[in-house]
Formats: sequence, structure tokens, C-alpha cells
Amino acid sequence: MKQLHRKDLFGWSEFNPERNLDFHSVLWVRINGNVLIDPLPLSAHDQNHLRQLGGAKFIVITNSDHCRDAFHIAKVIGASIYGPAREQESFPITCQHWLHDKEEIVPGLVAYQLNGSKTPGELVLVLEQNTLITGDLIRSHIGGELCLLPETKLSDVTQAKQSVKRMADLPDIKTVLVGDGWPLFNQGGEALKDLANSL
Repeated sequence: MKQLHRKDLFGWSEFNPERNLDFHSVLWVRINGNVLIDPLPLSAHDQNHLRQLGGAKFIVITNSDHCRDAFHIAKVIGASIYGPAREQESFPITCQHWLHDKEEIVPGLVAYQLNGSKTPGELVLVLEQNTLITGDLIRSHIGGELCLLPETKLSDVTQAKQSVKRMADLPDIKTVLVGDGWPLFNQGGEALKDLANSL
């Protein structure tokens, strides 16, 4: 795993040839139990690194298409899985907790529900008010810019755009860590506003 823009944040990635971009996962290291977000399969190196960093107590999945290797990892390390409440009936794996809009998962990490994406209850996470961690709806195919999931994949284009604008209204976002594409470690809030204004 690579250290991100903060000493307590790490990430690992997998290149997807079909979409020609990277998929990303995030680890937040914290005293009262580390948090994994949308975890991809871990290499032997990353498994060892995770152990060195204290494992993980929580796994948060932003949407049903981002289950990735969460079930297997949770089984190995004994973590609890948190998923989006609006996807509970059709979610492909068992979760110990279902997250609702504006629910604080652990102190400093809040889930927001998006509407209109390709799954009915997709979540974005806000870490300590200044770091936005996204799943599918908000992504970055070009370095330094954010974009929307293609309209053909959206369940409701109007609601999806409103969801993006709602996130852009959050006042203190500095960093956007996308599930798909390029992370924006700086000026993420400005890029988010630019996206919202373009919709």
C-alpha cells in the first residue's frame, strides 16, 4: 500500500484495461480500529503491510458494485462490513451494519447517500470534513478533473446531478479520493464545484 496525502491514509490500486483507468481502495489508520474502504484484493506485500498497520476493524462498501474482495478480507481479518442501507435487499454479501444518509460510521467519517447513480443507495464518505471518498458516480478520467458516471449507466440523470451539486456545497473539501480514476489531493473542492457547475 502507498501512503496518500496524509500519514494516516494509505491506498492500493488495480488497473482496469476495459476502462483504461485505475480502481482504488483506501485504508484509514486510526487508534480505535482501522477502516478499509472498497477493498480490492490484497497482494502478499499489501497483506503484510496491513498487518503491520494494525489490520482493520471496519470495512465500508460504497455500493454493490464495489464489494470487490471485502467478504474474503473481512473473513481473514475479522472486520465488520458496512454497506448502503438502500441496497440492503439486493446486496451481494452480508453486512453487519447498513448505512443511512449523514450517518457517522466512526468519529470523523460520515456517509452521504447519493441518488440517481447506477445502484440505488450509493454512498460517498467525508473524512474529517475535508476529504471526499467516492465510489462510482463521481470519478476522474483525466488528471486534475472530475467527471460523472456516463449518463447511460445512471438510473436517474437529474437526481444524480443533484447529488453531485449537494456534495459540491460541502464547504471544506480539499481532497477527492475517487474509486475510479485519478485522485485529487489538492484543489479537490474546486474540481467538485467545477463539475457541479458544468451539469
